[in-house]
Amino acid sequence: MKQSLTDTPTHVRLWHHEFWLLLLADLLLTAAVYMLVPVLPLWLMDTQSFSPAETGLSMGVFAVGLYLLGSQCSWLVQRYRRNVVFIWAVALQAVATALLWYIDSLHSEFVEFWVIMVQRLLMGAAFGLAQMVLSSTLIIDTCESFQRTEANYSAAWFSRFALSLGPLAALLVFGWFGFDRVVWAAAGCAVLSMLFIRQVNFPFRAPEEGVHVMSFDRFLLPGGYVLFANLLLVSMVVGLVMSLPLSATFYALLMAGFLLALLTRRFVFRDAELKSEVVSGLILLIGALLVMTGYPDSPVAPVLTGLAVGICSARFLLFFIKLSRHCQRGTSQSTYFLGWETGLALGIGMGYGLFYGQRMLLLYTAIGLAAAALLMYHLLTHSWFMRHKNR
Repeated sequence: MKQSLTDTPTHVRLWHHEFWLLLLADLLLTAAVYMLVPVLPLWLMDTQSFSPAETGLSMGVFAVGLYLLGSQCSWLVQRYRRNVVFIWAVALQAVATALLWYIDSLHSEFVEFWVIMVQRLLMGAAFGLAQMVLSSTLIIDTCESFQRTEANYSAAWFSRFALSLGPLAALLVFGWFGFDRVVWAAAGCAVLSMLFIRQVNFPFRAPEEGVHVMSFDRFLLPGGYVLFANLLLVSMVVGLVMSLPLSATFYALLMAGFLLALLTRRFVFRDAELKSEVVSGLILLIGALLVMTGYPDSPVAPVLTGLAVGICSARFLLFFIKLSRHCQRGTSQSTYFLGWETGLALGIGMGYGLFYGQRMLLLYTAIGLAAAALLMYHLLTHSWFMRHKNR
């Protein structure tokens, strides 16, 4: 690795050792959150005697937490070293996760509803800040300017893999050892994420002057509301599906769908019309949901879901990048992250709070949302994006 006059790392290729550490940190950090998705609701209802409505609110309030520290993200990375901000945010996430183990150890007492609500808010705030710092600053600052789109794209895929690998690992650990070991595994993933980031050398960067404590910088892209709303609809569908009692096999096949999406984007959509990716992805998602209604145990449904989600979400990420100006790349990454995670948390919360025990009604609602997302993209979002893109 050579050093330029500005002390910015110069790499001959993107996939160097430190970039791999960043990607693995991203994977572990996201997996630490997704590991709780299939098992936390079971623990809340079976062990803590929460109602489905209380469980849904507990899962959904995570979305609110994502926004609590976002407006301070830019100020924090200017006031303190950006990797230190990440480490402290992940430490808070690990502590909030470990709190569940402490609650579980109090076998003679039932936890109060507000305690879980606060725990989920804290976890959402910590995860939101950590991911915004990682995607909008750390990954961007460790690669050359012409490599940044590929870097953001690759990091997003590692986060996407966690959507299958996290729940898959959690269900296996839960079946073998119980809920408390899942909690420790999730906290351990967060700690490993911190350790990987500590191995990366981030060059010194002088703080900017006049940075406000609260701002939209590295938080929300003001002009991206149409893309945000469309992505929100897509991720809500995925969240609804994840609120169903899914098996470890489902998540393993979901990963197969993600890998198929990678190949499809490279060989099928390489020279295709720009609009075709999202349209095809949403049609595949509707097809996967229809398969679930008639054949609940079909291996086709999770593969189609992974294929559809991989195609759609990857293209939405590139849309956010192209919508941003040069100085807004980090903000576009945070906005994409918030759109995806907000919809996912809201979908999971709705699945337990509104549709618990009503599989068919949930699936029909998911089909309706997916159809709405498809119509919105076809009639509004794509043409709006073509008029407003900056790259």
